[in-house]
Amino acid sequence: MYTLAESGTNKTGQNHIIVNGEGSDLNKKEALKGRAKRKTITQIMMLRLIEVAQENGEPELEKSYWNTYYCQQNIVTADGRLYGKYCKNRFCTLCCSIRKAEMINKYFPVMKEWEDPYFLTLTVKSCNAYNLPKYIKKFTQGIQRITEKHRKRYQRGRGKMLIGVRSLECNFNPKKKTYNPHLHIITKDKYTAEVLLAEWLQLWTPKFVNRKAQNLQRVTDLENGLVEIIKYGSKIFTEPDLRKREKESSTAQIYIKALDTILTAMKGKRIFDRFGFNSPKKTTKQKFSAKLLSNYNEWEYNSKTADWENVATGELLSGYEIPSHLQALLENNINTSLE
Repeated sequence: MYTLAESGTNKTGQNHIIVNGEGSDLNKKEALKGRAKRKTITQIMMLRLIEVAQENGEPELEKSYWNTYYCQQNIVTADGRLYGKYCKNRFCTLCCSIRKAEMINKYFPVMKEWEDPYFLTLTVKSCNAYNLPKYIKKFTQGIQRITEKHRKRYQRGRGKMLIGVRSLECNFNPKKKTYNPHLHIITKDKYTAEVLLAEWLQLWTPKFVNRKAQNLQRVTDLENGLVEIIKYGSKIFTEPDLRKREKESSTAQIYIKALDTILTAMKGKRIFDRFGFNSPKKTTKQKFSAKLLSNYNEWEYNSKTADWENVATGELLSGYEIPSHLQALLENNINTSLE
């Protein structure tokens, strides 16, 4: 993460400013527009989530939402690089995009050596909001118990090591007002996927799990599969798909109270994890040295323009223009009434 250490002035080019890290490339125009889009979506969503947190008496979560609201609010540019402060919250779309890239770079070199990877989805019958924290806790404990059991068997020479990566996700059903937590897993081979599936069904019993609801299939595109599971665990945050056509998005809804319920239930839980292998070691230690800038520009995000404005000249940074259907979705289709 690249952070802005301290601000020296609000006037371009006067005094000095200290920044940390390498910054981001300003020449990547599409990436810059994507950053503006994520900032726009995040800020609008955070304001609604803040209201829910205040209503529910959740001061810690409210503070986290405010931190994310101000993520990349003020940035500095110099020598073709962009510097700013990141909140590092897992539900921040700006920070998640960086974390996703880092994790893909970290794990894909290992996983591409797997000869026959499989994609596995494990789930249980949906639950209500009250039981969601308990279900998520049992999800984490259950998968850890299964993998640990087979790790010990392997160490005793009585079995095979289960190897893979997993992520925890949760959907909301607005019609039934229920939540569906599930695990997305990419395994090294079919054997691991089949063992995990069998153990999962046995652990939860037919009362809570249906075999037909589980999914097991060979991975045809490993990198896209990895991208799919390296994301935050709530589809409500990315669904409705904001890339859909205007006609399809016009009736979509974002259920803000349900999102808060999921975020609260997942707080402090490990969303993405590996099992059966060690994390790849960095070949070289990444160093983020401080830089003293004397010739720089300062920018502040303006929600009205959905872009960063130069504090001295009013110039817009990215040139991003929010599409009409996305603006309508964020202004009119955020549902605040559902629990």
